[in-house]
Amino acid sequence: MTGGNALLVADLIGVAVFAASGASAAVAKRLDLFGVAFVGFAAALGGGILRDLVIGAAPPLAFADWRYAVTAVAASVAVFWLHPALHRVRRSVLALDAAGLGLFTVTGTLKALDVGVPEVGACLVGMLTAIGGGLTRDLLTGQIPAVLQREIYAVVALGGAVLVAVLHRFQLTGLLPLAVSAALMTGVRLLALHRRWSAPVAAP
Repeated sequence: MTGGNALLVADLIGVAVFAASGASAAVAKRLDLFGVAFVGFAAALGGGILRDLVIGAAPPLAFADWRYAVTAVAASVAVFWLHPALHRVRRSVLALDAAGLGLFTVTGTLKALDVGVPEVGACLVGMLTAIGGGLTRDLLTGQIPAVLQREIYAVVALGGAVLVAVLHRFQLTGLLPLAVSAALMTGVRLLALHRRWSAPVAAP
């Protein structure tokens, strides 16, 4: 599989995962089918739209390529109908969100690098791509965005983006190193949740 195809596959998987995360959160809030699909769509594509606007890609890929919208809506509808089989919805949301964080960090950073954004800027774009969907999902469902709380979230994305930038410099951008990078970020995020790691907060 070529680097371009690997990036597309990773991007679409990330869309499906974040759509499922958004849809799961919407199901937990008892939204109707349209509401679930809308939240899933926004959660899946919000970060990518932000990324494309930052790097000057117009129109954003979410609107230019039908596969993105169809993937997001299909994953959201699937969660709506299958959610009775998903035990402990809260845990499902967190696990899916962690996977989406890793995948979107990888694709966002690589796309920025591929259009000539310097490495530091590309890492920031990768982080914004990863956290944009979660921010949108939490705001639409009336939650305080996870990235603004004490949980380790944006820090994982930023660290993963740096890893992707290093791999890119050594031309290690095939499917396997990208998958390992995404899996590593997902694992760190889940471990942070399990261990209750948090960033410092100001004293009262």
